[in-house]
Amino acid sequence: MKTVFDGQVAPALVERALAASRLDSMWLDIDRPRYPALTAPISCDLLVVGGGYAGLWTALHAAQRNPDHRVVLIEAHRIGWAASGRNGGFVEASITHGLENGKTRWPNEIELLTEMGLDNLNGMQDEIERLGLDVEWQRTGMLAVATEQHQVEWLREAAEDGEGEYLDEAAIRAQVHSPTYRAALFERDTCAIVHPAKLAVELARACERAGVQIFEHTNATALNSGGAALTVDTGRGGPVVTARQAVLATNVFRHLLRRNRLHTVPVYDYVLSTEPLTDAQLDSIGWRNRQGIGDCANQFHYYRLTADNRIVFGGYDALYFFGGRVDAKYEDRPETYRMLAAHFFLTFPQLEDVNFSHRWAGAIDTNTRFCAHWGLARDNKVAYVNGFTGLGVGAARFAADVCLDLLAGEPTPRTELEMVRKRPLPFPPEPAASIGINATRWSLDRADHNEGRRNPLLRTLDALGLGFDS
Repeated sequence: MKTVFDGQVAPALVERALAASRLDSMWLDIDRPRYPALTAPISCDLLVVGGGYAGLWTALHAAQRNPDHRVVLIEAHRIGWAASGRNGGFVEASITHGLENGKTRWPNEIELLTEMGLDNLNGMQDEIERLGLDVEWQRTGMLAVATEQHQVEWLREAAEDGEGEYLDEAAIRAQVHSPTYRAALFERDTCAIVHPAKLAVELARACERAGVQIFEHTNATALNSGGAALTVDTGRGGPVVTARQAVLATNVFRHLLRRNRLHTVPVYDYVLSTEPLTDAQLDSIGWRNRQGIGDCANQFHYYRLTADNRIVFGGYDALYFFGGRVDAKYEDRPETYRMLAAHFFLTFPQLEDVNFSHRWAGAIDTNTRFCAHWGLARDNKVAYVNGFTGLGVGAARFAADVCLDLLAGEPTPRTELEMVRKRPLPFPPEPAASIGINATRWSLDRADHNEGRRNPLLRTLDALGLGFDS
């Protein structure tokens, strides 16, 4: 019996496909080394707070720059457990959350930013190979697919501007067999895919080999800078870390610097993973070149194949919850997983016999310019970075080098960037934040269903430099 027809998916198909799925990141379902909790006071030259990509790259590069320095990294839970173990594994060259966002905000620097982003991606690939990190790295390139007719011209214009190779409907459907595709733009060199949790695990191993001390289940609760050195409390009478300098790479979690607490908000992203596809199922969709794929809508889907031929399918229903808290209860949202499953079967109706093995969610650290921001604090002893807005897998490595440059105190091409020197506008406090964010999300959805036309709210935000375009 056919269960996908005329743009509709039978609810019974969705329920069956989700029935056996686990609420847990598929990526984190691997063997991971455990690191001890800090149990005694410790002193170091550099303390890194946060065991995600930004913190791990910072610690690794700090140890490489100054092998005689003592570098300590503390993580409140486990290495890579949050965004670094829950994302889609897309390693983008862009450090500005896409070319259009960069063009809009830093038009005079966009060529340099693009060059730096590609250099960072190439450097990341070289470093992974040199260090022998087993992260399932594949330099596949990225397909941006048009699923609505009005998006086709956007892709054609981008190709004319040299941003990639334009594929018409026949060409893209010959590569990936989806009835939803009307055109595509292929960017060959600007994206790799990776196993995101393995990347975090392997970076931690590289840090250890470089002499970094790693402590899990060690929560930084307060940062004090009254004396000659910094001290960081670990809560509940726990041991104190004394450091000459510190880097705060805490992603979306409560910032140790009060002035930064309105600069990022948590936006929850939801993901499904299928069971491994059979050879016949894979043949039915093509996709032999294993490119990363994302569609062109404001509320977009992203998806890719894993090394064992699962499809990881996420995006679209990115949600902000009143109060801006990070809370595990937001991860189990059945209505969102049902919607994602329906969209999956609309994209690949020939896979209606596929089941999902995992479903999960994670909080994205979003700021008002949609890419990372940096700063120095406490007499320039503390550097910080936040705000990757979902494209941090590659950009975190660049961000780490910026933090270390800032602490070194000598200008570099990275620290001279306007993008680095200027901070984004903060979000307003509640209830204004919730009203504004959700009104913007509603407006983006309306634009997607109105041939991309942006309503007065979106046009106003665009004029203020707060517009969302990806």
